[in-house]
Amino acid sequence: MKTKILFAVLLFVSIIIAGQVPKVKTGIEVLRDSDFKILEGKKVGLVTNASGVDHNLKSTVDILFDAESINLVALYGPEHGVRGNIEGGDAIDFYVDEFTNLPVYSLYGRTERPNEEMLKNIDVLVYDIQDIGCRSYTFISTMGLVMEAAAKFNKEVVVLDRPNPLGGNRIEGNYVEDEFISFISQFKIPYVYGLTCGELAKVLNNEAMLEDGSKCNLTVIPMQGWKRDMTFEETGLPWVPTSPHIPHKDSPFYYVASGIVGELRNAVSIGVGYTIPFQAFAAQWIDGNKLAEKMNSFKLEGVLFRPIYYKPYYAFGKEESLFGVQIHITNFKTVDLMQIEFRFLEALKELYPDRDLFEMASRGQVAAVDKALGTNNVREKFIVNYKYKDVEEYLNKDVEAFRSISKKYYLYE
Repeated sequence: MKTKILFAVLLFVSIIIAGQVPKVKTGIEVLRDSDFKILEGKKVGLVTNASGVDHNLKSTVDILFDAESINLVALYGPEHGVRGNIEGGDAIDFYVDEFTNLPVYSLYGRTERPNEEMLKNIDVLVYDIQDIGCRSYTFISTMGLVMEAAAKFNKEVVVLDRPNPLGGNRIEGNYVEDEFISFISQFKIPYVYGLTCGELAKVLNNEAMLEDGSKCNLTVIPMQGWKRDMTFEETGLPWVPTSPHIPHKDSPFYYVASGIVGELRNAVSIGVGYTIPFQAFAAQWIDGNKLAEKMNSFKLEGVLFRPIYYKPYYAFGKEESLFGVQIHITNFKTVDLMQIEFRFLEALKELYPDRDLFEMASRGQVAAVDKALGTNNVREKFIVNYKYKDVEEYLNKDVEAFRSISKKYYLYE
């Protein structure tokens, strides 16, 4: 009898939880609540991917396509494609979406920004993609280039806002320098910028960060209920993988903690190719116990390291035994994310002075590190002594300046 009662209680609770409405309404849901009035009578182009969904996981593509008052005429796909079915880094060609029969134009690979031909049949570009709050993640590059094209060809832009999974207060890293502008560092902002995509769009548009200081006709549809200190879990929204290696709501934190070192993909594994992408540092020659002991000796706030052994299914070290550490973030509010990978490089140099990941990697991979960092100064300062303290000031030099600028465009408290 007790078992039956307990089962009934658990079933009731699960039903209640499943039926709960999220605390946060995303931009697409706020737009829908307004009956899409801002889009009425206009030919609409939609920039989105698999993460563009409502809280019931209905795609923004289908929401707009099914709306009787909306004339959706074209789709535009960033890296990984509109439906998220393209491998990261793969070029995407023009194709027709099999569910809507709408043309899909690629914004990744040979064409990173819409050209005049791609925009000739639309009046307004709607952007709805879940971002991860980090500069080198290419969706914000796509957003900015879409805004530049819209300014050039006199099209409107509507950004449907979504939460920043890193929160709205965390800022880390230096500004991008002129010669290091690239698709993974498209704009002169910190590596972690502490804004939603809608707030960032307003910064780019109003702070002369777009090409030639241009401005587009921009409207941001804000969320309802989001707070700057919210974790993604607190929003009540479902997490849809924003790309194959960002499977969980906490993955963005680990992306920042290891992603720059991950550019040295000929030299080290960061868990990509195994079940813990961005959550590890490992190689065939590392002693995981010694590395864990050294990493924990730094007493970094909000993070612990444990020895790990695994065989990747693909990528670096495929089907080989790798040894190293797994990163365990214990306090997502206080952890200093960028410091983690520099401390790993520091520990590795101390334990293995004859091993140098920068020398083991290709020139192109080292160049990718500089592009991700937005400068070569950090790497060059660091490799003199392999000490994080030598680059700490440089990494943080622009944080407060950007915080001061960006506060003017906050949409949320």
